Formats: sequence, C-alpha cells, structure tokens
Amino acid sequence: MRIRISHETRYHYAAPISGVIQTLRLTPRNHDGHYVVRWRIDVTEDCRLNEHEDAFGNITHTFTAEGPFDELGVQVEGEVDVQDTAGMVRGTVERFPPSLYLRATPLTEVDRAIAEFARETRARSDETLPLLHALLGRVHSEMTFDTDPTHTTTTAAEAFALKRGVCQDLTHIFIAAARHLEIPARYVGGYFHRIDGVTQQDAGHAWAEVYVPSIGWVAFDPTNGICTTDAHVRVAVGLDYLGASPVRGARRGGGAESMAVKVLVDQAGRQVQS
Repeated sequence: MRIRISHETRYHYAAPISGVIQTLRLTPRNHDGHYVVRWRIDVTEDCRLNEHEDAFGNITHTFTAEGPFDELGVQVEGEVDVQDTAGMVRGTVERFPPSLYLRATPLTEVDRAIAEFARETRARSDETLPLLHALLGRVHSEMTFDTDPTHTTTTAAEAFALKRGVCQDLTHIFIAAARHLEIPARYVGGYFHRIDGVTQQDAGHAWAEVYVPSIGWVAFDPTNGICTTDAHVRVAVGLDYLGASPVRGARRGGGAESMAVKVLVDQAGRQVQS
C-alpha cells in the first residue's frame, strides 16, 4: 500500500521568543518492504535543516531559528510504499546488538504488577513467539485506549496501574513486560493507516519490535492487537518514547507555550472528503 502522510506541529508562544533549537525524528528510511517515495520537511521560520543520524540509525534534522516570533510551524509531507511482511522487520540499520534492548529506562521500568503480569503470561507458553502473541493479546484486551489520563512522561507502571493509556503507554507496558521476560524489545514511532476511513489523527502511532533469535526483529502493535502490516509506516526507534520522539527542543523566552498537532494518514491517490 502506498501511504500519504501529512504531519503538522504548530507552536504558539504567549510572548515572542528570542530563539529555538529543535531536533526532528520525522523522516522514515528504506528497509525491506518499506520504501520512501518522497518526503519533505518545511519550517515556517528561516533556518537551515542539518541532517544527521542518531545513535540508533534514525534520520534526524536539527535546526536553529532566531526570533523574535510568537508562532512556529513544522510540516512534513510525503509518501511511503509499504508491503505486508507479517510483522518481520529486515534490512534496517542496526547499530547495536539486540541485548542492548534489554536495558530498562525510567519510562519502561518494571514494577511488581508488571512483573507478575509478565510471569502470568509466560505460563501460557514456553516458546518465544507464542509467548509474545499471548503478551500482545493481553495488553490489547486488558488496557483501555484513553487519551485523557496519561501524558508523554507517564511511565509504564503508572499506565498499567490505571489500565488506560494511549499507544505510547501500551507500547511501554509491552516493552517492559518483554524485557522482564529477557526478550529484547524496542520502541517504534511512526504512522498507522486506519481501515475505518478515519484519516485525520491527533498524533502519530507507536508500537514495539522484539527480537526472536530464530527470526530476527518482529513488530507488535498492542494498541491494535496485531503484528504490523502494510498499514504501518516506521519512522524512528529507541529504548522508549524519548529515544524516538518526533520533536524535541528548547527555546529562549516566550512565556507560556501551546502546541497543536494535525496528522493525516491516507492511501495515496485516494480523494479525501473535506
């Protein structure tokens, strides 16, 4: 499937700021079954986008914009051709051995409840792949998708206690449980093309990749209860959300700040109803 993506992030500052520096992880790259047809980043202020690769092999763009200004917009737009690989992830840039992804982070730290959840799930299968599918099913069915109670700094333990959260939270819980079971797992940020006809979204999507020795990396989407398909556009990976966050930065001055995000994910070439 060829997927068209438009992702706008717009900041409004209560008072003009004197400058801003940001790092963007908003550019997908090619791997088996995942080919970038075209991709473009635009920033509303005059600046230079400097392209690099981070430690995980993600494509990053860094820019500095000098003020004063009271609004800033970052717009990405492009198309990616995605094939269904049954969740198997091959041909990606791999800078580290899989064992690195056993490392816990503050967002994916295991507490007693998640550890017990993982142990209960292990009782359902001794083999890695069936165990992961069991874990996927339990996170998907026992957590409620809810945009209200959590935020970007919510930990896996906090979201698990609430039994609610967004895709980031469900992914962190899945990763925390997998690592507790000694299965390397990492966070993936990207986009998801919904089959229900909804193209306008409030944010990107998140899922996990886990390493199965006999297969390699396999991607699991606990929010939707599936392995990834040709509806998933993979952009960045990390140990958790912070390592794959689409936008991070700092500003000078400006007082209070608000941010609005608009994401459109649709099949390329299809007419969008306004």
